[in-house]
Amino acid sequence: LFFAPMLTRFVWARPLALGLLAQSACGLRIAPLMTARNGVATMADATSSAPELLFESPASTLGKAASTVVVGRQTALLELSPTLLPAGVPLDLWKALVGKVKPGDAGGSASTMYTAADGEAKTLVAAVLPEHCSRHNSPIRPHAITSLVAPAATDAAKEAGGAAVLCVLEEPAHAAGAACAVARAFPLYSQKKLRQPAEPRGCVRVGFATRSAAISDGAGSVYGPCAKAAAGVRLAARLVDAPPEQLTTTAFVQEAGAVAARLREQGREVLVEVISGDELRERGYGGLYGVGKAATEPPALCVLSHVPDGASKKVCLVGKGIVYDTGGLALKPKEGMCGMKADMGGAAGLLGAFEAAVSIGTGGTALHCALCLAENAIGPTAFRNDDVLCFFSGKTCEINNTDAEGRLVLSDGVAHVTASPSLLPGGGSPDLVVDMATLTGAQMVATGKHFAAVFTNDEETERAAVAAGRRTGDLVHPVPYAPEFHRAEFASKVADCKNSVKDRGNAQVSCAGNFIGENLHPDFEGAWLHIDCAGPAFHADRATGYGVALVLGLLEVEGFAP
Repeated sequence: LFFAPMLTRFVWARPLALGLLAQSACGLRIAPLMTARNGVATMADATSSAPELLFESPASTLGKAASTVVVGRQTALLELSPTLLPAGVPLDLWKALVGKVKPGDAGGSASTMYTAADGEAKTLVAAVLPEHCSRHNSPIRPHAITSLVAPAATDAAKEAGGAAVLCVLEEPAHAAGAACAVARAFPLYSQKKLRQPAEPRGCVRVGFATRSAAISDGAGSVYGPCAKAAAGVRLAARLVDAPPEQLTTTAFVQEAGAVAARLREQGREVLVEVISGDELRERGYGGLYGVGKAATEPPALCVLSHVPDGASKKVCLVGKGIVYDTGGLALKPKEGMCGMKADMGGAAGLLGAFEAAVSIGTGGTALHCALCLAENAIGPTAFRNDDVLCFFSGKTCEINNTDAEGRLVLSDGVAHVTASPSLLPGGGSPDLVVDMATLTGAQMVATGKHFAAVFTNDEETERAAVAAGRRTGDLVHPVPYAPEFHRAEFASKVADCKNSVKDRGNAQVSCAGNFIGENLHPDFEGAWLHIDCAGPAFHADRATGYGVALVLGLLEVEGFAP
């Protein structure tokens, strides 16, 4: 039995407080708010000094910056046209600088000072990417771009003239993936030096070229889509980096409302539906309600919808948004709990992807983004091991691990977006459902920290996801899809299933993904793609904004198409 509510209501979610925006625009540090909130800094404090990223033709960039970073493969940099170097840089100096770098597997860099055409002393950095790139890696080498650009340009961005980054590409089609890699180098979230005078934001100008010529920013250029994608990556990373005292479920809903407001300002129609708190229980979303009911802030299902006129295709994104995961009553140890602010990385990546895709343009595709938001807290009303929850799909689940909560909230999410009759604007069944989550530690064992694991019922979608990952730099690798081998792991004597496997040595990533897929509507005939991004969503105590570029590649929006 598939439970469907009698009534669906659509509301506009409220944007972020105008007072905060007004104070930020006036250059204030908002110190009074810190006092009003018992010394707790706000999200507005944390983002005010991050550098601005401008994507523009190198012709507008070269020679203006205090520091210029030129990044590319060694052969491309050695053969670089002199017209792409800042005026005042002798060609022999440049070649000597590039030639002394030994890039290895991670890349390397060298820097020098030079006298620019205006007589000023400026810095030039040769950031050399690794030569070796295996068949499963992205030819863009995005991880090396991020790690080389960050130390070379972060401080320089705040100097007079800012910093410039010139990406020398093997192919012009690599621009979008390179833009997302550069965006990761400049995270927005920081709470350092909050009580000191505000620092200038600074600016980083990013341009693209091949070894022989600059890529122009005329009509149909890549710069517009690249800027929007980079903004999506930085949004996703900012949300993941934010501590749970700031990014509550309520605050996340407000962030989604702010996304809708920004898109409406661009002339894009976006509807936002919010179902929260007791209404989730009353309407049958037992997984999402059960996980989040003990927290101070209520759980919520927040769905953003963009349905362009004449849309012929429907894609639904479903994100795990556990704003903090204590493990529930199956409490995590100290070592395992630190960093669990990142357990909403799937929802953050999909929200960033939604904003970027709708801003760039989805063509004939209706796009929906369902954020499954909850805090897995402990307290008198927390759900327990041995409880039985009932999902929106009608399936029941005996809880044998409250720390396997992500699959519970996503089960309600995928049931919602595939409900029949449809509960989403525009109606109809989705052609593709993509759920993304920091779901299992087993993902890192299976596919590592650079590759998300993908689990899908459709071979063509699996190939498309792998290709999109290599094309954009958000790498993925498939895990086995064989539900007949996975279902038995969740057998229960008293409910339709348990929520945690009985044998941890039997394809945990596939099993966890299949648990979610069991809650797709029985009549759903489209493709379903599960992405477990526990590893790549967070690196060296920083969010990566993973998933934004991947989804843009899957949607094949402008700049991200094959």
